[in-house]
Amino acid sequence: MRRIVRISGDRWLVLALLVSLLGWSSSLASAAAQLALQSRDLAPDARMAPAQVYDESGCHGGNTSPALSWDHPPSGTRSFAVLMFDQDAPGGGWWHWAVFDIPVGVTSLRSGAGTPARHLLPQGAIQVSNDWGSQGYGGPCPPAGPPHHYHLMLYALRTPKLGLDGSASAAQVAAKVRSDALATAQIVALYGR
Repeated sequence: MRRIVRISGDRWLVLALLVSLLGWSSSLASAAAQLALQSRDLAPDARMAPAQVYDESGCHGGNTSPALSWDHPPSGTRSFAVLMFDQDAPGGGWWHWAVFDIPVGVTSLRSGAGTPARHLLPQGAIQVSNDWGSQGYGGPCPPAGPPHHYHLMLYALRTPKLGLDGSASAAQVAAKVRSDALATAQIVALYGR
């Protein structure tokens, strides 16, 4: 025996409103759960601290990569990469840092992780030479003039390994990272002299 339920016009309106609200709240929840990047060492759109500034070529800083943490990676994330790029540098930009194959279970990098001799990167992570010509992090040291914008970017990747090694250029890493990215988050910091 089948039971037929009849819904009156007012009840249809209430049901439609509930379905609409439920759909709206789930889209709000998914928007709130987007990949997010934070740093206790960098404030968005603020001047970089001397600790992160390069220590050669007329600059005097600590050349220490900032502490980073992240959350809300999208479903399907299998690794992470971190890149730092100065879009204002002469010649089309300057790569300051590229580290990849960061395991999916990692949610932070300690301050100084970009210095190879300190061995602070997670097991399996690889960093390549920056445009200063040294492996790991190389802080900002722009020519005199207006402040440059330093994009510190976190990528959630669909692959556990990029298939590159430490001999790749930062630009090669960036191209591969962008093609494998599920999501990205960034902090833009400023530095000028």
